[in-house]
Amino acid sequence: MNTLLSSLDNIFAKTLERIAIFCNATLVGLVLFMVVARYIFEWSIIGLDELASISAMWLYMTGAVIAGRRSEHLVVDFLPRKMTSPALKKIYNRLIALVMSGASVFFIYLAWRMVEFAGKYPQTTPGLNIPEIIPQIGIVVASIGSFIYAARDLFGASGCDNQKNGDE
Repeated sequence: MNTLLSSLDNIFAKTLERIAIFCNATLVGLVLFMVVARYIFEWSIIGLDELASISAMWLYMTGAVIAGRRSEHLVVDFLPRKMTSPALKKIYNRLIALVMSGASVFFIYLAWRMVEFAGKYPQTTPGLNIPEIIPQIGIVVASIGSFIYAARDLFGASGCDNQKNGDE
């Protein structure tokens, strides 16, 4: 069972990394092209900013899940660095993971409500008529991914301790 979860995690991680690389390259390419087109050729191409915004949304959401998977997300580590007891540190990490799990469940709820609203009142971007659900699905992926890794930290062996070996 553990190898199955590990294999699924690796597949999910590689998929997220590929999405992030694609979105990053797309975002950089589009913004660079828009700047060159606007300031050198004095062109204003309709819809490119929409594509750049969608790429940015997917990049930010997949990046957040990747950081959560690697336990490299932002933390305030003043208190755990002062803790000397490993047992107290473990309790603290589990408490943080519990709070993150609860926040992730709320995040999933909000994402679900957003998609539900988008189903009732579908909208598209003004320039290219891209359905707004496309960037919103990135938020759904991030909410579910955040929950998965918060639950891993809650029930896993290490909690959500993201301190690097050399930082202690």
